[in-house]
Amino acid sequence: MMSEQTAAKPELTVLLCAPRGFCAGVDRAIQIVELALEKYGSPVYVRHEIVHNKFVVDGLKAKGAVFVEELDEIPAGDTDRPVIFSAHGVPKSVPADAGSRNMFYLDATCPLVSKVHKEAEIHHRRDREILLIGHAGHPEVIGTMGQLPEGTVSLIETEADARAFEPKSDRQLAYITQTTLSLDDTAGIVDILRERFPDVVAPHKEDICYATTNRQEAVKATAPKVDAMIVVGAPNSSNSQRLREVAERAGCKTSMLIQRATDIDWSRFGQISSLGLTAGASAPETLVEEVIAAFAERFTVSVETVRTAEETIAFNLPRELRDVTGAQDAAAE
Repeated sequence: MMSEQTAAKPELTVLLCAPRGFCAGVDRAIQIVELALEKYGSPVYVRHEIVHNKFVVDGLKAKGAVFVEELDEIPAGDTDRPVIFSAHGVPKSVPADAGSRNMFYLDATCPLVSKVHKEAEIHHRRDREILLIGHAGHPEVIGTMGQLPEGTVSLIETEADARAFEPKSDRQLAYITQTTLSLDDTAGIVDILRERFPDVVAPHKEDICYATTNRQEAVKATAPKVDAMIVVGAPNSSNSQRLREVAERAGCKTSMLIQRATDIDWSRFGQISSLGLTAGASAPETLVEEVIAAFAERFTVSVETVRTAEETIAFNLPRELRDVTGAQDAAAE
């Protein structure tokens, strides 16, 4: 027989966006840290957060990873220990600095970010003036601009920037983009650039990554159907912030970005009967489950999935760590 307490709970339908959470680049980066710890032991140093998620970073710290912002924070006696560059990518000056210190480093840069780096170098070799659409100060933007000499790349953050931009020369223009941007915001900026500069060279294939695209499309499909939307992710995660914005634009009046279930402002979710739930590309599924459990304490919850794409992409690990996975596979047989 149902208890009075259970019966008193209001009903809540949770629409779970799919895809959500970890992308192939994030999964690869975390694996690199874990496998390096397994192969080389602790400490393994990581320059910058490997991915923008405190739960993930704290978990890796507990296993023996030491996070630093700059290489000079690594003790002089530990320069023979592995140092890993984060999934966001780094300027060319960073591996050069590591080499000058005789450091052994592993690069966890997402291959889709590396693709943008290569595009920038190709445009530079072809003597084009390069525009980067992205957010100032984001590690990915710093890394991409740092592939070329200072002053080579002009940053475009907004449609106003695109309207105000004036070329430095009569060279052909080309644009590249940060991989974690809003599809709609970027499209508006690109439209202005194409209108002003019809010959501007676009990426051969869209720079905004598949995971960012898929997660935004799932939110667009879900947001108009729910009373509120929660995005699980970090405040410094660009792709997570964009998901919250996409939900608002798609018609969901209450859209909140949280790191953990303990961050939920229950005053904003008291009168809802439907909730959309997704996670940024750096957020593990366990945090999504934590949010569902928190709502289940206050509501009678039923969960439905809104799936807009299937993801099967996986990226190769660095050569130095493939023997570790081989040993794991052999042990499992």
